[in-house]
Amino acid sequence: MTTPIPATLIPGDGIGPEIVDATLAALDALEAPFAWDRQIAGLGGVTASGDPLPAATLDSIRKTRLALKGPLETPSGGGYRSSNVRLREEFQLYANLRPALTIIPGGRFDKIDLMVVRENLEGLYIGHEHYVRIDGDPHAVGMATGINTRQGCRRILEYAFETAIATGRKKVTLVHKANIMKVLTGLFLETGLQMYEEKYKGKFELDTIIVDACAMKLVLNPWQFDMLVTTNLFGDILS
Repeated sequence: MTTPIPATLIPGDGIGPEIVDATLAALDALEAPFAWDRQIAGLGGVTASGDPLPAATLDSIRKTRLALKGPLETPSGGGYRSSNVRLREEFQLYANLRPALTIIPGGRFDKIDLMVVRENLEGLYIGHEHYVRIDGDPHAVGMATGINTRQGCRRILEYAFETAIATGRKKVTLVHKANIMKVLTGLFLETGLQMYEEKYKGKFELDTIIVDACAMKLVLNPWQFDMLVTTNLFGDILS
């Protein structure tokens, strides 16, 4: 008899329960031996306990060390902080792999096989924001702080480069906006180029591209890409 695999199950909000049920049906058909611990987060957590990321949910994930999660609702322009961001910070989930693979052949984007590697803990996506009051307007100025560290850049770039080698990827494209955000994404670009020269040159081809040009080329000719590695916000938008 197969030993059950403990795992936390978070159905999520909106379409979450529907797509999680479909996923569970597929896993059941494969006779995957998961023992699910069902928990809540997002709007469901707020409704049940007043917390979008209840302590019981975090405790379950710490115990099982494996979670399947549906989408979690995050209010736009106010309300509570993203449960997804909090989960990433809590468990230091710094690498987000987002594959794009053609499943049904014959369409406009046939034979696509590329991977987006997204840094998950830094950049502008972390949500460090505040308002500045001027005269009687408490929201006269909105400010956001983006933070990239050398350590964080090296960590995600090493993960991407090692994954490219392990999976036989021939080309890695480093996506940035260092022409405008010279410090925030310039650090990411600089670190990637240094690491490639020091350790990875000859193991795969390294290319660099500005994020807006990358978005255009993903639509016009995605076959030119093999693996993309980029910072948090850019990785979310591109993927």
